[in-house]
Amino acid sequence: MSVTHPPDFEHTIHTANIWLKSVSESLGTEDRHLAHRLLRTWMHTLRDRLTVDVAAHFAAQLPELMRGAYYDGWDPSHVPIKFDREGYVNRFSQEGKVPVEDVPRIAAAVTAAVREHVSPGQLESALEQVPHDIRDILLQPA
Repeated sequence: MSVTHPPDFEHTIHTANIWLKSVSESLGTEDRHLAHRLLRTWMHTLRDRLTVDVAAHFAAQLPELMRGAYYDGWDPSHVPIKFDREGYVNRFSQEGKVPVEDVPRIAAAVTAAVREHVSPGQLESALEQVPHDIRDILLQPA
């Protein structure tokens, strides 16, 4: 039996797959589960460092399925969470299940992939709220 989905649902899945493919390519892996986990980690570590308004504005740029992952587990009454470079790296490492020393490369690669898909200036606008030492990790050449 063939399963068909409404066209809007197909579009939502297609868009999410485009994002995951970009992240996979940026990371140099074909492992889509890894790409999803690292994109989710990247989104959570950014989201929790932003004010509610900026976090919501950034979320509007995300595909519907990615937006669900972005908001998963979010408690807007506890943001922004203040953490420095070391706190960012440790949190990314723990949530992403990657070695601490790989976080800068991975975070920069995911940032590069996300930048391809959001409106010009939207990522930079969100990153204005992030401390320079964390922003430097996210914006280094991938």
